[in-house]
Amino acid sequence: MDLSEQDRARISKAIRANEARSSGEIICVLAKSSSDHATTLPVVIAAVLSLALPWILMVCTSMSLQSMLSLQVLLFLVLLAAASVPRVGTALIPRATRRALAHRAAMEQFVIRGVARKKERTGILIFVSMAERYARIIADEGIDKHVSQSEWQEAVDALVEHTRHGRIADGFVEAIDRCGRVLATHFPRTETSHDELPDRIYVL
Repeated sequence: MDLSEQDRARISKAIRANEARSSGEIICVLAKSSSDHATTLPVVIAAVLSLALPWILMVCTSMSLQSMLSLQVLLFLVLLAAASVPRVGTALIPRATRRALAHRAAMEQFVIRGVARKKERTGILIFVSMAERYARIIADEGIDKHVSQSEWQEAVDALVEHTRHGRIADGFVEAIDRCGRVLATHFPRTETSHDELPDRIYVL
């Protein structure tokens, strides 16, 4: 998932080029997962299955209690190890919960990366969380009053299509260009416009 230095440079160049046409600010964030350590569900599943094992063995076999307890501990450790694999742990979380966690992570990044600190409140965040297959564009209040979420949808769709095929950098560059056109239309560059945030992508 990691981006090469060339990919990062392409994304930075796209941000600078599009910010030069408007008074908006564009921040990009790519997260490997928004669900890591966010839920105890995989641990609960491992514990429940392990607790149920001795009862099943008592009915189906004549194993000794010591053997049953040994198998119980072994099963818990195996399930816990499997659940600790990011893809497995994420898959165990309901889809609605995964999306909610990804949305929360996007809102946190909006604050952490200082998007709302831009004086004119004309910043946007382009956020992707790979494990959850989640992409979102969040606009600050100065933009949100004039631009509906539907105007960002083409950029989101292009981003999702590219990332689905492993072309992460291409997806961000196209999304930046599409967002840049929206920003240039509604918030053209003025003499007082200036960059306040780094022109880069943050990879988590």
